[in-house]
Amino acid sequence: MSSGDRIEAAAERSPLVHSALEQARSDHAGQVRNGSGGMPYVDHPIRVAAILDELGYGDEVLAAALLHDVVEDSETTLDELREKFGDEVAGLVGAMTDDEELEDYRERKAEHRERLAAAPVEALAIYGADKLTNSKTLRDAYAEEGDAVRDEFKVPLELKLEIWEKDLELLREKAPELPYLDELTEELSRLRACLEAPAPH
Repeated sequence: MSSGDRIEAAAERSPLVHSALEQARSDHAGQVRNGSGGMPYVDHPIRVAAILDELGYGDEVLAAALLHDVVEDSETTLDELREKFGDEVAGLVGAMTDDEELEDYRERKAEHRERLAAAPVEALAIYGADKLTNSKTLRDAYAEEGDAVRDEFKVPLELKLEIWEKDLELLREKAPELPYLDELTEELSRLRACLEAPAPH
């Protein structure tokens, strides 16, 4: 079953997931995911939510996974999500949201890891599924486009990978029971190998 089919099925059984899927589609309409080979942005949260659905997480977690980027990447606020989806979903989305007031990338990501270290394990589950999806998507795009994919990002890919490796350390420490951590470790190793290989001519 594809990620999209899995989440469509979840949306059919759950009004909360249905509403979150509609919100994500609306908020990410017209957006393209960086480093994805032109993938519609909303495909990313759908893939993240599908990983969590497969692992048996509840509707609140699936809804938060679908909405995890909307505060960063649309006009929707956390307060609006809280009003519409409740405290648990909004709390998980808040835990997933970078503090955009911190301009330095490393500093912003370090602050985010600190917050996640104190967040519920469900937030860490979404965070890890996000990293797994990101690393797979980026590796596929890099295989297709080579170094041209670097132009789609504000920071060097080596820095992004360094941050993801630190994120993995956090997940292994705080949520070692997450079943996809070995897969994430493998994906990050493959991505590092791609970035360190001589660029194809």
